[in-house]
Amino acid sequence: MEKKLRIKDVENIIKDMDVDSAIAYLESLKSTCDINLDRLMDKYRRKKASLEEEKGRFAHMCKFEKDAYQKGYRYIAGVDEAGRGPLAGPVVAAAVILPEDVFIEKLNDSKKLSPKQRDMLYDIIMEKAVAYGIGMVDEKCIDEINILNATKKAMSKAIEQLNPKPDLILTDAVKLEEVNIEQIHIVKGDTLSVSIAAASIIAKVTRDRIITGMDGLYPQYGFAKHKGYGTKEHIDAIKKYGICPIHRVSFTKHFTV
Repeated sequence: MEKKLRIKDVENIIKDMDVDSAIAYLESLKSTCDINLDRLMDKYRRKKASLEEEKGRFAHMCKFEKDAYQKGYRYIAGVDEAGRGPLAGPVVAAAVILPEDVFIEKLNDSKKLSPKQRDMLYDIIMEKAVAYGIGMVDEKCIDEINILNATKKAMSKAIEQLNPKPDLILTDAVKLEEVNIEQIHIVKGDTLSVSIAAASIIAKVTRDRIITGMDGLYPQYGFAKHKGYGTKEHIDAIKKYGICPIHRVSFTKHFTV
C-alpha cells in the first residue's frame, strides 16, 4: 500500500527548492493530494513577494553600475574601507568587481547587517566576484600620515591587487588622487552601489577578524567585543592599563597621561 504524503513530507521535499519551483510543485499536488496545502502555499507566495521586493531594492543599487556598462565600461570596481574611527588596529580597504548580471540577496552597506549576515555575504561575494583585493595600513602608519591618507593608501593597495584591472572605480565619496583610473565618488555609496556595498562587507569582515585575533594577545582591552572602537569599556581599559602595540597613539592621547 502506497504511503500517504504528509505536510511534513512535502515541507522536506520543497525546503531546498527555489521559491518558483516550490510553488510549482505545490500547485502540481493540488489535484493528486488530499492534504490541505493552503498554509504552505501562502507561506511560499509570501516568500516570492519578499524576494521580488528584494530584487527591486537590489536593482536600485545597481544604477551606477548599469549606467557605466551602458557607457562601455567593462570592469567596475567598488571600493570601501573599515576602521577609520577605531582607537586600535589597521584601516582595511577592499575593492570588488562583481559580474554584470549578479544578484546577491540581502547585499547592503555592512553597517546595516548583523555579524552573521556579513559573514554569510562575505563568502558569497568571494565566490561570485570577478576579482577582489584587500589593502591594509597599520596603526603606526596611521599615526604618521593621518587616517584619511592611510585610508586612501589602503584603498590604493586593494585596487592594485585586482585582476582584471578596473576601467572605472566607484568610491564612497573618497577621491583617490594617486590612482590613475577614472572614478565616481558617491555620497553614501555603500547604500547606493552594489559594488561599494560588497567592498564594505569584505573590508569589515576582514578587519573584524584581524582585531578579534588580537583579543588573545591583549585580553584586557576586550577587542573581540568592540573591535577597537571607542566604547566606554575600551576607554576605561586604556586608562587602567595604558595602550598596547596596536593602539593608535594619535587617537588615544586624550585617554593616557
